[in-house]
Amino acid sequence: MKLKAESAKARKIFSILKKEYPAVKPALEYSNAFELLISTILSAQCTDERVNQVGKHLFKKYRSPKDFLKVKQEELEKDIYSTGFYRQKAKSIIGCCKTLVEKYKGEVPADFEALTKLNGVGRKTASVVAGNAFGIPAIAVDTHVKRLSNLLGFIKSDNPEKIEARLKELLPEEDWINSSHYLASHGRKVCAARKPHCLKCVLADECPSFNPEFN
Repeated sequence: MKLKAESAKARKIFSILKKEYPAVKPALEYSNAFELLISTILSAQCTDERVNQVGKHLFKKYRSPKDFLKVKQEELEKDIYSTGFYRQKAKSIIGCCKTLVEKYKGEVPADFEALTKLNGVGRKTASVVAGNAFGIPAIAVDTHVKRLSNLLGFIKSDNPEKIEARLKELLPEEDWINSSHYLASHGRKVCAARKPHCLKCVLADECPSFNPEFN
């Protein structure tokens, strides 16, 4: 009975967000599953805006997994330097592309578990690619999803896997993919980490963390 009530509450909150953000989409720009995969790997500890800037040049130079395997790691590091943690990211990208070429004929697998086995790909990255590139029901837990899930009372945890499982428990499967987009959009535009605009928030009446001192 408790879960039913909590689910109803969560669905109400997301119905409000759906009306507020009717045209949600991934913040990362991409034209195919491979570009989304690489961009999501680059987005770790980096803004989506920066990744999109880097991607405009990167995907003209590297159009397929094989292209990433034709250059030395040092050259790729220079290409992605501004995204931060460039050495580890370059290593992950090269390892990921090597597996794509050797095991999947250069194609990104449309399978969640297969995605998680690629270099540099955890559950968040796999969820982004599975959901947005292939339409496989998944929830990507980024910093916005983590923070708002706690503020809105869905869960009290910083563990991404627990947050993912909880949201899947509360929401219907058809809402899983876009749920992270709704929370991310609201986190960027209204419920900012440093200065949330609580008085302007459409969720004020439903939010247990509502604070009228913020505006």
